[in-house]
Parts: sequence; structure tokens; C-alpha cells
Amino acid sequence: MSVQTMNIGQRIDRSYGELSPQEQRAADFILDHLSDLAVYSGTELAQRSGVSKATVSRLFRRLGFENAQEVREHARSLRSSGVPVGGATPGATADLSAHLVREVENLRRCLDALGPERLEQATSLLVRGRTVTIVGLRNSYPVAVHLREQLAQARDSVLLAPLPGQTLAEEFAERDARDTAVVLGFRRRPAGFGRMIAGIADRGVPVILIGDPSARRYAEFASVWIECPIDSVSPLDSYASAMSLANVLASNTLAAHARDSRTRIAAINTLYDAFGELEQP
Repeated sequence: MSVQTMNIGQRIDRSYGELSPQEQRAADFILDHLSDLAVYSGTELAQRSGVSKATVSRLFRRLGFENAQEVREHARSLRSSGVPVGGATPGATADLSAHLVREVENLRRCLDALGPERLEQATSLLVRGRTVTIVGLRNSYPVAVHLREQLAQARDSVLLAPLPGQTLAEEFAERDARDTAVVLGFRRRPAGFGRMIAGIADRGVPVILIGDPSARRYAEFASVWIECPIDSVSPLDSYASAMSLANVLASNTLAAHARDSRTRIAAINTLYDAFGELEQP
């Protein structure tokens, strides 16, 4: 891996043993405050880490950066691509108020982007599809599993793809315009994501695409595109709004054919009792 393709944390790890004690002190501060790196100037980094500005400048050059501005731009690009940088100081109290504000804002933006018309379009595809195949890779997988379990309460033939040890080709070989695919594409997607969603659409399968704003480039392959922000005040992305969206989609699907859904839920509950799968209240 070349220096240019490494993030700043990797560059520090690779070079740490070659740094002077003062440079190591500055590097330690940077590693402990990666989430703030996008706003610190060289002077501020020097003051906060207790070294000279010249030491910080030498450290940046050793790490392959021209100056503090380039470091700030590097830090911003990492966070916008979903790389978890930084973290709370061990033992520090999280800023729960800021977290709540961001979560509410994400949910508002998601539901505003959805809107009644787009919700109706997505629900129609989820209801009338012969099958519904939900695709979630990497960070999208937990949301895909949750959506699959919720939709399975409302209708049959809801599938999760790919199955463990399998590829997507097996799942879509017999899919066509009579089916529906839900593709979740949150950032840090696998390299072949674009080819995958294009291939599904080429088969005539209507696609509901759900992802953060970086997935908008793939909206051309979707019958319905739903933008779902996952930004967080912490170094890690938050999927609270995505989970809420799963609830909305599944609930609308259930309500579309309430009688059939009630019959299905009753049958599932009967089997829960027969199999002894759930604890009793």
C-alpha cells in the first residue's frame, strides 16, 4: 500500500518508531483526536500537544502532507467517506444532546426525502412483487436483515441475499419484472456495487435503492430512490434513521393487505407456540 492511499492513522503507525520523541507526542495527540483533526490548524495542534509548530510541520512532511491545510482536507475526506476516525476520550461523557439533535435531523431528512408519493411507490413494489429480495452488503447488512424480518411479517417470499457462502447470481437467475429488489447501499460499499445494481436492473427487476447521499450516483438504476442520512457526531455512522425507515416500509406493506397480513401473523404466532421459540411474558 502506498503512502498516498493510507489514511493518517496508518501513516503514523507505519512511521511511529522513526519519529522523534516530540513528533511522537504530536502524533499521539493526533491519534487521540482524529475526529477533530479537520478543524485544527497547525498552531492549534502544536499548542494542544505541547510541542512547537515546527515539530508539527516536520511531522506532517514525514507523513506525506505538505501542510496543515492538506491534513484538514484529508481528515474531512475520511469522515465523508465513512471512515471511523477518532473517538471519545476514554472515560469521557458523551454529548448526548448533540447526538440526539443529529439523530432527529437524520430522521427528518430521511422522511422528508421519502414523502407520501415515494412511500406509495415503494409500498406498491413491496406488495405486488412475486418475491422481494433484499440485498445488503457490509455496513448495509444489519439493516437488510432487520427489513427482511419486518417484511416477513407482512408477506411471504421475502428473501435475503446473498446467502452465506453464496453469490448474488444464484439469487437473481430467475428474477424478472414480476419481482422486486431492495438494495441497500450505505457508504463504504464493496467495489462491485455499481455493476451489481446495474445487473439487477438489466434483468428488468424493479429496484428500491436505499442509501446515504453518496449512493445517489446509482439512482438511475432504481425505480425508487430513498436517501437516508447516517451522519453522526461520533466517529461511527448511525443507522437509526435507516432502521426507522425499515419500520415505515414494512408497516405500510402490512397495512396494504391488512386481512392477509393478519392471517399470516396468526399462522406465525401459532408456530411460535408449537415450536416453543419465544419466551412467555
